[in-house]
Amino acid sequence: MAGRPSENKDKGFSDGLISDQFERPVLNLCYNPLFHTFIKGMPMDALHLLTTRRSSKNLTAPAPNAEQIEQMLQAATQVPDHGNMRPFRFTVIESEDGLSYFRKLLTQTVTECNFGEDSMKKAEKVGNMAPLVIGVTFSPNCSSPKPKPEWEQMLSAGCSAYALQLAASAQGFDNVWITGLWVNSPQLREAFDCSDREKIIGLIMIGTSAEKTAGPKNTDLDEFVTHW
Repeated sequence: MAGRPSENKDKGFSDGLISDQFERPVLNLCYNPLFHTFIKGMPMDALHLLTTRRSSKNLTAPAPNAEQIEQMLQAATQVPDHGNMRPFRFTVIESEDGLSYFRKLLTQTVTECNFGEDSMKKAEKVGNMAPLVIGVTFSPNCSSPKPKPEWEQMLSAGCSAYALQLAASAQGFDNVWITGLWVNSPQLREAFDCSDREKIIGLIMIGTSAEKTAGPKNTDLDEFVTHW
């Protein structure tokens, strides 16, 4: 598509340890399949990751490097998907040109859809929210000899988006899952090469929080759980 930044071909994959350049807790996804390592003298395992991940909308550099992004995408493709249906695609927006184009698409969405001044302010905020954006597109697999309902496949795509978040958090980065009017933007859908059956289900914003994130929620489970 005209105006789209060229894709970054310089992507790598590390079979070794995740970089320890950051002092924040890091969970090494490659090194230990049980997701367990020791950070600052304290164990961090999968349960710790799942119960402490929080969203942050105030994100700055540093962002994940090429190897860390590769780790995140590998994690995102390991989710339950009804026997390798893989009903998802990812658009990685990280270069200056890519981020500039992303901001342009957001502002074009507001202008061409007549969303108004308040939405333009939101577009500017979202466009500058993080140094790395990964768009997650639900792409239903309609060619499988054993097809599954699209709503089931969309759940798999949703799991892949969450896996991106967890893998980012595991490597010491903060993130937030953005939807709103942007995921239905005709301009963004066209830029992401969405077919009629495909749907952008989230923009995963990733970076380093400029402020302390919220603590554990300590959920009262009685409201949500029934035991038989």
